[in-house]
Amino acid sequence: MTLSASEVNKLRFEETTEGLLPAFRQRWSPRSFLEKEVPPAVLRNVFESARWAASSGNGQPWRFLVGIRPSATYNKIASALVEFNKEWALHAPVLILGITNSLNARGAVNTYALYDLGAASAFLTLEATAQGLAAHQMGGFSHDAIRKALDIPDSYLLGSVIALGYQGEPENLASEALIAREVAPRERKPLSEMVFSAWGEPANLG
Repeated sequence: MTLSASEVNKLRFEETTEGLLPAFRQRWSPRSFLEKEVPPAVLRNVFESARWAASSGNGQPWRFLVGIRPSATYNKIASALVEFNKEWALHAPVLILGITNSLNARGAVNTYALYDLGAASAFLTLEATAQGLAAHQMGGFSHDAIRKALDIPDSYLLGSVIALGYQGEPENLASEALIAREVAPRERKPLSEMVFSAWGEPANLG
């Protein structure tokens, strides 16, 4: 029998470190979404959180193109997704494309533009979690098609597409393979593999 959404969440959260803010422990990337609409006030809070992310020189180079079903923007983003992502992402009521200006205010190349977009997107997904939403970021889409469909200037770099909505039950997914991925235990590398005091030497964090 397939696990329920609440059972999957419990499985994924129980091994995470205590003491973190709840949104950090609860955030993950479901593929099953309810058809339920996201209220405008909730959606506004999600984007408001991204507005407060740090950026190089306070340039705030990120922009978000938001498609709310059944808008033209939603359909344009949806049409650019690879077929695998179309299997599940089109159940989400909101599709978001993150982009970022590759030039700073002086017209010079901003080498931190994608870094800044990543920070803003992280804020967005964490606030979405705190608001009771699910967010799934994906890189599986045609960059050329989405750039053309949405008239994105060449000076803007593309980030990810984010499917946003309320989490659905794993059994609602279209295939056994998707269900298996939805209910799989959470996997994260230990801190010893990513936090060093010198190259290759794990930091002593107690």
